[in-house]
Amino acid sequence: MRLNILIGLVFINFSVLTAQIDNRNVQVELDPVEDDFKDPGGVELPALKQPSLSNYDPSLKPNTNLKIADDEDKVDFTQGDGLMDYTSNIVPKAFKKDKKAKEEYGRDQFLGTVATSGGFVMVKYRDHEFVDGDRIRIFMNGDVIKSEVSLGGSFKGFTLTLDEGNNQIVFQALNQGSSGPNTAELHVYNDKGQLISAAEWNLLTGNKATIEVLKQ
Repeated sequence: MRLNILIGLVFINFSVLTAQIDNRNVQVELDPVEDDFKDPGGVELPALKQPSLSNYDPSLKPNTNLKIADDEDKVDFTQGDGLMDYTSNIVPKAFKKDKKAKEEYGRDQFLGTVATSGGFVMVKYRDHEFVDGDRIRIFMNGDVIKSEVSLGGSFKGFTLTLDEGNNQIVFQALNQGSSGPNTAELHVYNDKGQLISAAEWNLLTGNKATIEVLKQ
C-alpha cells in the first residue's frame, strides 16, 4: 500500500515538472521587416597587370658610355669657383697684429654727439683688431662706472640710465695690450634697440675716447 502511494507521488511530481518545462519553451513570433538596402555601387577600378621579369624595354638599358673626367677636366677650386674670390693669404683674426702705435694716437679722441628721447642707452664694445689684452676704464659724467674692463673679440657692455641734457661717456685706455695701440669698436643703441652710433678708437696708454649722448 505504501509502495503504491510513493509511486503515485513520484508520477505526480514528474508530471508537474514536465508541465513547467513545456511552459518555458514558448515560441516568440516576430513580424518580418522589409529593408530597402541597395547593392553598393562605385567606381570600378581596372585590374592591375603584374610586371614581368622576362619582358623588358631595351631603351631602359643602363648607359655604359659615360665619360670619366680626365685630370684636365677637373675643377681647380684654388683658382676660384666662380662664387667668391680666392685669397690664400687670409689669416684668422686671432693671429693678426694690430696696426702700429702711431704718434697721432697719443691724444684724446672725440667720437661725436648723438641724441635720443629715451631714458637709457645700451653701450657695447669689443676689440675689433688683434685681441691682445687691451683694457679700459669707463666714466659717466666724471664718475667711474667701470674701473677695469678687458676687451675681447665679441661685443659686451651695459645699459646706462641718462640724465636730462648732455651725458658724457669716456673710455680711457689703461694699456696697449701686447700689440699696437688700444683698439676698440663702439656701438650705442637707444631704448628701442636701434643703433644710433658706431665708432672706433685707437689710443695710447692714458688717452681717452669720448662720446656725448644728448637726452632730449
